[in-house]
Amino acid sequence: MTRSEALRDLRQHLGEAGFETAALDARLLLLAALGISATDLTLRPDEALTQRETEALRAFEERRLAHEPVARILGEREFWGLPFRLSPETLVPRPDTETIIETVLRLLPSRQAPLRIADFGTGSGCLLVALLHELPNAFGLGVDRSFGALRAARGNAWLNGVGARAGFVASDWASAIAGRFDLIVSNPPYIASSVISGLDEEVREHDPRLALDGGADGLDAYRILLKEAERLLTPSGLLVLEIGYDQGESLKDLSQAHALEFLDLVHDLSGNPRCVALKRT
Repeated sequence: MTRSEALRDLRQHLGEAGFETAALDARLLLLAALGISATDLTLRPDEALTQRETEALRAFEERRLAHEPVARILGEREFWGLPFRLSPETLVPRPDTETIIETVLRLLPSRQAPLRIADFGTGSGCLLVALLHELPNAFGLGVDRSFGALRAARGNAWLNGVGARAGFVASDWASAIAGRFDLIVSNPPYIASSVISGLDEEVREHDPRLALDGGADGLDAYRILLKEAERLLTPSGLLVLEIGYDQGESLKDLSQAHALEFLDLVHDLSGNPRCVALKRT
């Protein structure tokens, strides 16, 4: 079987199985299984697959047909134009989460300031690493309860050239953290416990529950983070949090109980509320 034939067959199989992104999935899986670039595929579409390549592609196809996300199969995902390696303990970075980066960069008075940043529930480290990539004089601390996630985040910091300006700490939220930060960011678990069983299979079966489950109403992590922000933020420090599409008003209400000014509710490219920005008063 040639490369082009293998691509056609894989695309057909995924399409028949109901995958809306069958064409893209097939292309990504083929390139990874063969260890070639898109240019190689374009220049040599009629080159025959070796037995090893055929077996690797078949294994990838089986995993995808079992609804394992492509990023999990490949072991990495791009975020903010940077590569991030994944582990079972991390979420797959999503384009919607880039709204946090955009919001921070818009609200900061200067990208050159020597800021101290904390990222709670850092996971793959995508938020912290992307911010350090954009803020050359900043130092960041990634915090997570999972040692596996912290290992992945540290590796991604070095992979993207910001490892010397990043530290990583195991902590149940901010319980082990002291000091002050100019900026706190987080993509915390915000899905109500009762909803998780009804999530899409790719999320429900492959994302770590610890990174999804936000308690009975989905707001447990926000209650902790808003309370901790009072002691951890510098005067006029900024707090930017990802939220669920229906949690904007709840965050406004919660912020009133703390010394935080509600600055903005920001929508993602799909028009859904995606993050809130608050400032210490």
